[in-house]
Amino acid sequence: MTTPQPLFMPRAIGVARTPFRETAQIPKGPGTKHEANGTLEILPELEVGLTDIEGFSHLFVLWVFDRSQGFDLLASPRGEEVPHGVFASRSPFRPNPIALTVVELLRREGTSLHVHGVDMLDGTPILDIKPCTSSIPAEALRRGWLEAAEKRRASKP
Repeated sequence: MTTPQPLFMPRAIGVARTPFRETAQIPKGPGTKHEANGTLEILPELEVGLTDIEGFSHLFVLWVFDRSQGFDLLASPRGEEVPHGVFASRSPFRPNPIALTVVELLRREGTSLHVHGVDMLDGTPILDIKPCTSSIPAEALRRGWLEAAEKRRASKP
């Protein structure tokens, strides 16, 4: 018999400051580009952890869908007629309300990271930040159902 793992209780390392006050304001759906600027305000006691972050152009930001309630195992993204599994989507209605966004780091000012490409609500708790690095060439990536959806959207007048 194995001993169960202790419950993991994440702690926010800061909050996102974005122009989005309501979910409806955030661009959604296949092919959507996130062009908004925002600031990731990191707790002052964690500032040393930002050392050398300026050398990276893009960051992975792990955050919480803190205003999402419940979950669905099938998601119907905007403009899609066929539902997809929640794990094949970016739906906020997930068993664990954890999100991942890639942002461009514009600059750092103390504990504030000014970024481009935010898609979270203002005041959203940030769980972690990691430099965006990948050894996967773009031509090797497969985009699943999103690729077909983006082509359909691009071909509509």
